[in-house]
Amino acid sequence: MDISQLSHKEVGDLGERIAADYLRRNGFRIEGKNIAKKTGELDIVVRKRRVLHIIEVKSMMCNEFPVPHQEVNSFDPAENLHSSKIRKVVRTGQWYISERKWEGEWQVDGVLVWLRRRDGAARVRYLPQIV
Repeated sequence: MDISQLSHKEVGDLGERIAADYLRRNGFRIEGKNIAKKTGELDIVVRKRRVLHIIEVKSMMCNEFPVPHQEVNSFDPAENLHSSKIRKVVRTGQWYISERKWEGEWQVDGVLVWLRRRDGAARVRYLPQIV
């Protein structure tokens, strides 16, 4: 399925669904998605064992998947995980933790999703503890 005509929002939504599936398949339990507050939005909140993970998802379309460990990589959605965005996620995560009265460990993680234009295939990379 050619996904080249998807809007930026549709790419983000598809990336978040793919990230949630990836996390589920890797032993995480989904606690919530797209949780919005004044301070920002949490893409996905998951739990694994006794740790709550606040997940920031960054997705982008590419013509071909990047080569792992390639020095110059123009297909890197991690570039969108800049410090001001991460601070916003941490502030919103603190609100979430407080409101839920969570007393266990928690951390902010990233999930990068590359979506290949011509067929909609995806590649996912999990980044633990981006803060």
